[in-house]
Amino acid sequence: MRGMAAAEFLLIDNSNSFTKFALSSREGLGAVRRCRTAALDGDGLRRLLRGWRFERVVLCSVVPEKGAVIRRAMGRTPLHDVSHRSVLGVGIDYPSPGRIGADRLANAAAAAAFHGAPCVVVDFGTAVTFDILSPDRKYIGGVVAPGLEAMTDYLHQRTALLPKISLIEPPGPIGKSTRHAMLAGAVYGYRGLVREILSEIRKAMGIRRLKVVATGGYADLIAAGVKDIATVHENLTLEGARLAGCMNF
Repeated sequence: MRGMAAAEFLLIDNSNSFTKFALSSREGLGAVRRCRTAALDGDGLRRLLRGWRFERVVLCSVVPEKGAVIRRAMGRTPLHDVSHRSVLGVGIDYPSPGRIGADRLANAAAAAAFHGAPCVVVDFGTAVTFDILSPDRKYIGGVVAPGLEAMTDYLHQRTALLPKISLIEPPGPIGKSTRHAMLAGAVYGYRGLVREILSEIRKAMGIRRLKVVATGGYADLIAAGVKDIATVHENLTLEGARLAGCMNF
C-alpha cells in the first residue's frame, strides 16, 4: 500500500516536534510524510499533501494552534478529531478523560488491537510517555517524563561547555569525551528510567508479566537495551488513528 496516492483516509499525527501524515485504507497504512510542527501552516500543508487524494480525515492533535490550522486547511472534508468521545475499541477508567492526549488514546487503541492487554505503550517523543491498558482493555492512566532531546538540549542551552549532540548508542558507560559522557547519561539514563517506571507499574497493577510496546523517534535506540520492551511498533499512533477512522466513520 506504500505507493498509494489515493485512499479513504488521511491520517494526521500532530505532535509537538513533528507532524506525520499518512494515506490509509481501512486495512492498512500507505505512504507517510512528515514536517516540523513549528513550520506547519496552511500553504505548507497544501504543498505537502500535493498529489494525494482522500475522502476523510482523522486527526490526532496535541498542539491546539496547529490543530486549528489543519482543520481550516481541510475545509469541508469530513474530519474526525480523536478524543475520549471517540469509539476506540478500549474503555477509559480515568478521572478526567478529556485531558488525555489524542495521541495517547490512539496509541492505546492500536496497542490493544495489535498486542492485546494488559499492555504499556512507551512513546519516545518530545516527552517520554507511558500509557497503561488494564487486563480488561481499559486505559487507566500513565506517566510523563521529559524526552531525550529535551534533556540533552537543556544541558547544551544551560551550560557553557556542553555541546548539542545527536543521540546514538554510546561506546560504553564511562565517557572518554564530553560527547560520549553525555550520550552515556542520556541513553543509559533513559533505559534506567524506563526499567524503573515499568517495575513500579507492574507492582501497582500486581502483574509480573506485562507486555510493553515502544514507539516514537528513539524507540529503537532505547529498546535495544531494555529487555522489558517486547516490541517496537513504528507509526503506532497513525495505526490508532486508522482504527479510529474505521470505528467512527
